Amino acid sequence: MGELAGLWRDAVRVLGGDVGPEPVDLDERYAEPHRGYHGAAHVLAVVRDVLDLAADRTDRERAVLTLAALAHDVVYDGVPGEDERRSAEWARARLAGLPAADRVAGIVLATTDHASDDDLTRLLLDADLAVLGSAPDAYERYRAAVRAEYAHVDDAAWRAGRGRVLRSLLDRDPLYATARARDRWGRRARVNLAAELSSLGDPP
Repeated sequence: MGELAGLWRDAVRVLGGDVGPEPVDLDERYAEPHRGYHGAAHVLAVVRDVLDLAADRTDRERAVLTLAALAHDVVYDGVPGEDERRSAEWARARLAGLPAADRVAGIVLATTDHASDDDLTRLLLDADLAVLGSAPDAYERYRAAVRAEYAHVDDAAWRAGRGRVLRSLLDRDPLYATARARDRWGRRARVNLAAELSSLGDPP
């Protein structure tokens, strides 16, 4: 059993679910060759960071967050909105019969626009953006991995599209919804985003 599948089964058990003998194909999905950034390393980082942000939450809430983190990019075809919807459907199907199934799917869906009034969901959304507040070398690896996922896009189109994304992130106030995430990553994230935007020839 792979590491991601093991985390999934452990979280399901915490919620009282029957994991059964059927394998969960998380590790295979996150190893798909077209994934540059949205692979196993990313999802494991999101699990780690959301559990850190949720240190004072109940075991059941932490299990819900773990499942949502594991599922949030399980479908990744580079189609915004559709990827999140299908990932939520994947989670709901795998958790059929578990009372938390809709809760997990709802958190996954919130990654479509990264906005929510729900405190638990906000923890996952902040963890998903933790990479923005990385040290410069880690941020550069993230930037290069995302660019690799869009290798089919020419440089001019990439600069335009990436610039829009960076500006939308810089325009968010606050960028992170929770105080703990802002304290940990907020300042560094804005420096990283502004530096990347400048590197595209589009000063912030």
